[in-house]
Amino acid sequence: MKYIVVVLFIFVGLLVRAADKPNVVIILTDDQGWGDLGINGNTNLDTPNIDRLAQQGVGFSNFYVCPICSPTRSEFLTGRYNPRGGVRSASRGEERLDLDETTVAEIFRDNGYKTAAFGKWHNGMQPPYHPNARGFDEYYGFCSGHWGNYYSPMLEHNGEITKGEGFIIDDFTNRAMQYMEDHKDEPFFVYLPLNTPHSPMQVPDRFWKKFENNDLGMRARREDKENLQHSRAALAMCENIDWNVGRVTDKLDELGLADNTIVIYFSDNGPNGYRWNGDMKGKKGSVDEGGVRSPFFIHWPGKIEGGRKVEQISGSIDLLPTLTDLSGIKKYDTLPLDGVSLKPLMLKKNAKWKDRLYVNHFKGKTSVRSQDFRLDQNGKLYDMINDHGQRVDVTDKFPDVSKRLLKAQRAFDKDVASLVATPDDRAFSIGHPDYGFTQIPARDGLYTGGVERSGRAPNCSFFTNWTSKEDRIFWDAEVLATGDYQVDVYYACPEKDLGATFELSHGSARLSGKVTVANESEMRGAEDDRSTRGGESFVKDFKSLDLGVIHLEKGRAKLELKALDVPGDQVMEVRLLMFHRVDS
Repeated sequence: MKYIVVVLFIFVGLLVRAADKPNVVIILTDDQGWGDLGINGNTNLDTPNIDRLAQQGVGFSNFYVCPICSPTRSEFLTGRYNPRGGVRSASRGEERLDLDETTVAEIFRDNGYKTAAFGKWHNGMQPPYHPNARGFDEYYGFCSGHWGNYYSPMLEHNGEITKGEGFIIDDFTNRAMQYMEDHKDEPFFVYLPLNTPHSPMQVPDRFWKKFENNDLGMRARREDKENLQHSRAALAMCENIDWNVGRVTDKLDELGLADNTIVIYFSDNGPNGYRWNGDMKGKKGSVDEGGVRSPFFIHWPGKIEGGRKVEQISGSIDLLPTLTDLSGIKKYDTLPLDGVSLKPLMLKKNAKWKDRLYVNHFKGKTSVRSQDFRLDQNGKLYDMINDHGQRVDVTDKFPDVSKRLLKAQRAFDKDVASLVATPDDRAFSIGHPDYGFTQIPARDGLYTGGVERSGRAPNCSFFTNWTSKEDRIFWDAEVLATGDYQVDVYYACPEKDLGATFELSHGSARLSGKVTVANESEMRGAEDDRSTRGGESFVKDFKSLDLGVIHLEKGRAKLELKALDVPGDQVMEVRLLMFHRVDS
């Protein structure tokens, strides 16, 4: 009897401690501008579920992110400006987050949380950069940037290739909701980085029908540059996002978790096209206000009084210290943070707050925001209270303000931006000893001869026109652990071109293969596009070709594919290589 009482006491104690820890759900959208919401004044669309988050929670009117996606994601993960973490851009390996950085997921995992991410990662694919290696117990989605088709695409689940189920955003949301249900009795940290309204502009019919022939009442600041079909598609995609946000909040209500769950909603950069955005200057890729101002709402009905707006400037670097503070996590080790906890602003209407400067940087362009002013990349000063469209340079009117912000701009460029001024020379890793799978996709590779990439944007592209024994496909690759590796090539090849032989090599290691089974797959994606796409590759259904086992020695060398014999018009089309550690 005494033993049973002790066990019950321990069990009850664990339940109490779990209940004291709030759950966390972070919803991050991709290329959704500040103006792509009803709550921010856009009458072109309806976003009732997101609006409700804002109305019942706290909205931050001046919340800033980076001009493009990977840098913003790194700032959210680390609480530090993206150059400090080595994140230079969004592809070709420049999106990888340095390994000495501690992520918010690692902190929450180490403090007893179940951690999961569902969606677009975009901060490194190969372990140790993979989300499973950066604090997430569970990962389902895609690690690269652009994706070429949003209907049941090639995805991965904890490193293994899988096929999505239905429209990609709905699929990610389904997975997130199931995870919350599976872990409803223990604290969870769920990251839901949705990849819309990023192009290609695809959205289910029931959302598109409203906008297909709709005359938009609110137009871009530069109407002459607005692509109306692109805008219509983006707005339809935003309404799909809103529907999924409603499903998440309904699920929390159904599970009885709403009052003990922090829900955060924001976007990674400005809009991906010229469309209505509150008359702000700039869009995605710009360090002007329109390129870096993001919607931001936090909802926690059990703790945070809703219905308020916070005007103080803040941004993605503040999320790590804010979430740990709200969750009661006091002890964790990180490199020095740039961000600060926003908890006082969330909990108190008239909280004392120290004035600060916020810096936005991308590709050598730096702007600085104070509470009332923005200094742009060219050193022009704008009054953001009376001129949020950045139309009138007020440098002469406020010389002291200009000098202060210019000093901060120069200091940032010298001490922070300079960290990513040199080219990224990191190799792509294979065979991390703690992880079974390594993907080496076409997007990270280079080529010579007649080989071509299937799309301008590398992220979901594949190699085609591999026709000659002189052609080469290669990667700068570093094997992290000596051992045997099962290799699979994901390929497409018509019946008429079967029979080609080829060799895979890394240093002195060699492995040959032959294409003997046809995989005749047509290009897909165009049939679902609502607007003409940009650089994203169309896609095919790629099949796995088992090459066998190769022994790789630890070290850095060129990973290379070359043809030995080409009896047809081509060897094959290549989407990726998969390396699977073979236990000794």
